[in-house]
Amino acid sequence: MYKYDLHVHTSEVSQCGKVGARDVVNLYKQAGYAGIVITDHYFKEYFEGMNLQNWNDKIDRYLEGYKAARDEGMKVGLNVMLGMELRFYDCINDYLIFGIDEDFLREYPELYNYNLRQFRSFIDGANKEILIYQAHPFRTGMTIQNPVYLHGVEVYNGNPRHNSRNSLARLFADENNLKVISGSDFHQVMDLARGGIMAEDKINDMKELVRLFKDGIGFELITADNIDKQQAICY
Repeated sequence: MYKYDLHVHTSEVSQCGKVGARDVVNLYKQAGYAGIVITDHYFKEYFEGMNLQNWNDKIDRYLEGYKAARDEGMKVGLNVMLGMELRFYDCINDYLIFGIDEDFLREYPELYNYNLRQFRSFIDGANKEILIYQAHPFRTGMTIQNPVYLHGVEVYNGNPRHNSRNSLARLFADENNLKVISGSDFHQVMDLARGGIMAEDKINDMKELVRLFKDGIGFELITADNIDKQQAICY
């Protein structure tokens, strides 16, 4: 089995992150993971707070954590993939986005100016292989969204400093036939390896990860119920 964490932040970009990208990679390598998805926060205030005018320059800044992690991952043998935790202008909900790449972020600026319905319509209309998962939907301050605009839900969030009410997220996903994922929501060392998936086959890139999610088979979630078991699994 191959372990992948789907919700990881770097201190280079996520202001709440406390661990630099290179250290993140080495920690996950030591924890026996095969790969991680860097999901740094993407929201209006972050980009507008930059002392930069050109959108490409802003994306260069946004990608600093991912690129540092990717380069370190190539050195130590950890697959680092690009995702994001997107927040739209209209509320403080967070969405984990899978299937994007650097070109997409440059071609389509200021994605935070959409709302969820508009963003789902946009990616469907553009025929993009992009998936939207609502992150920790039952955490305090979050609001449940119309499931028709979601591909899935983060039903297990392992962050120890928040009560994400994971059981309610799982119930919501099951009732609405949504795909499910798990993530550590890594910001600090104490968050290491507290979520993700165990895949039967090695995942080489984001396209393969998206395909795995869409198929919905060939992996299981890492949760509190099996963390002890998965710590003994090597890839």
